[in-house]
Amino acid sequence: MEALLDIQELSVGFRTKNGLLEAITDISFSIRPGETVCLVGESGSGKTVASKAIMRLIDYENGSITRGSIVLRGRDIAALPEAELRQLRGKRVAMVFQEPMAAFDPVFTIGQQIVETIMQHERVSRREAWDRGIELLSRVGIPEPAIRMKQYPGELSGGMLQRAMIAMALSCSPELLIADEPTTALDVTIQAQILKLLQELQQELGMSILLITHDLGIAAEVADRIVVMYAGRIVEQGTAAELFARPRHPYTRGLLQSIPPLDSVRGERLYAIQGSIPSLTALPVGCLFHPRCEYATERCKEEAPPLVQRGGSGVACWHEELVAATAVKEIRANPIRAEVLEGNSADAVTLKGSEILFEAEHLHKYYPVKRKSFTAPRTFIRAVDDVSFSIRRNETFGLVGESGSGKSTLGRVLLQMEQATSGKVLFRGKDLAGLNGPRLRPLRKDMQVIFQDPYGSLNPRWTIGDSIAEPLKVHGASTANERRQRVEELLRLVGLDPASAGKYPHEFSGGQRQRIGIARAIALNPSFILADEAVSALDVSVQAQIVNLLQELQQKLGLTYLFIAHGLQIVRHISDRIGVMYLGKLVEIAPSDELFRQPAHPYTKLLIDSIPQPVPGQHSSSAFIQGEIPSPANPPSGCRFHPRCPFATERCRKEQPDLRPLGEDRFAACHYTLI
Repeated sequence: MEALLDIQELSVGFRTKNGLLEAITDISFSIRPGETVCLVGESGSGKTVASKAIMRLIDYENGSITRGSIVLRGRDIAALPEAELRQLRGKRVAMVFQEPMAAFDPVFTIGQQIVETIMQHERVSRREAWDRGIELLSRVGIPEPAIRMKQYPGELSGGMLQRAMIAMALSCSPELLIADEPTTALDVTIQAQILKLLQELQQELGMSILLITHDLGIAAEVADRIVVMYAGRIVEQGTAAELFARPRHPYTRGLLQSIPPLDSVRGERLYAIQGSIPSLTALPVGCLFHPRCEYATERCKEEAPPLVQRGGSGVACWHEELVAATAVKEIRANPIRAEVLEGNSADAVTLKGSEILFEAEHLHKYYPVKRKSFTAPRTFIRAVDDVSFSIRRNETFGLVGESGSGKSTLGRVLLQMEQATSGKVLFRGKDLAGLNGPRLRPLRKDMQVIFQDPYGSLNPRWTIGDSIAEPLKVHGASTANERRQRVEELLRLVGLDPASAGKYPHEFSGGQRQRIGIARAIALNPSFILADEAVSALDVSVQAQIVNLLQELQQKLGLTYLFIAHGLQIVRHISDRIGVMYLGKLVEIAPSDELFRQPAHPYTKLLIDSIPQPVPGQHSSSAFIQGEIPSPANPPSGCRFHPRCPFATERCRKEQPDLRPLGEDRFAACHYTLI
């Protein structure tokens, strides 16, 4: 079959003050009509640059195509003038971006932007374009599409905005849809909905899809073929079935092994590719992957392997046969804590008998909503609504749930970063409510935070040494020399070179910056750390490194964690117990393995069913959660999950279930539990 898109020996460079910096080099691949091709690789591998080059969007980012061709239906996009490119974008090739809020103009309504796209390429009236926009929003599953057309981007949730962007991309029936990490910022439930939507639309419209992702579970679900990129080059490509069954490049193999399986032994080290992707300004000689490769030889360090094509497959490795002969398996090395799947280890028993470190009693956190008039009734956003639970010393308590469920708010209220509306927060039996700054400061040493965005939490004008030393200065401990020694000790503890203390945050990778954030959090030897989505923005290989580090530090320093995340495999692996939140309430609490083996609440089961399976052809359950989480300012009556629950009855609609015990350490808030 003739290719719809054929890319041959494409190289892209960006103009810098030091000359032209080549971001991708000699990449070649094709996409057939109706086919889904996934570009995978860590951040910095060149995936997004390649996708933007196809639409020539790099022209607006100081970039240019230095050589090669991008042929779409016989026309070389690399050689087209700007006027012809404008006619091609949207009509023949459309793009769905990772961050829809950045792609929509916030000052125009959704409808205005969809209509503008349609009228740019189609000879239709504004009324016809408006009606078509309503039809498109309805087709992508947005409720009340006529109302949404009149709303602004800021009025839509993340999942709904991503759907609106897909609708706008499809408005002119393109032949090729480029989706750049379209589900990365979304919850696993909305992610499942978006992937299913893309597959349905592809079958209905017969379009091809180029999907960019670093999640191999997603690639396994939707891809016909996979192209693996590393440091601006293609290192392997082939069908999804071939690549998952018999990867021939060490990098591909490492990415597959970095996925935490749902039956992993908790407490043991996850496999992780050591090191990080190299900077484009300091690429190694020879094979670019050799500094991180367990198979590297002298030849790899001196000579770059070519991409050898065989049929529709290809690999760039001197040792492909050796790599392919080694089965992909979970690597378990240096167990941090001996713990079997059933959770019957001595450590598990010890945790059950441990003292309570944190305890929340009937905790509420409401935010007032601005009234439209003085006579309008006062309403509140019920971010945390009557939550009670405890965290034991040396335990990792995982907290999961969709965005808007109140996880981060609960964490902030526990640490008194926000004051509770009502209820108690006890730390080592002491009520923290009402404590002011001077009285709370001594306790702050024992309670620290690791934030989701390490770059945003570090002062860009301070060296990392200054940032790590700041808590030591604030709490009046040690001299300047002692602080310097402590910073060096902390950097070694988190796996960084102490000599890097004089560098600035921008000089480090995302994973390294997260290590710096961890070093800062443990500087005062705290007993409790809130890890708020601490690994959610990281590549799967870097995630594994950080999770291993957190477990090592817990063992060495006796730490207790509240671990908030939406990646359920990671939460299962690191947590002793897990709490599931929905719309401000805890709906289930259970030991980690028990929760995944036999969930008691329908919401928990549907969350687990939505996890992408990293096995081609083995799709996640079709019974994923429909719709989106309601507004916490106007929660449903009765059970808050009943509008989305497949088992809901009239009782669920009228009567709110209490969180009740189901056995030792098991609780669920459901009238009809699944166990």
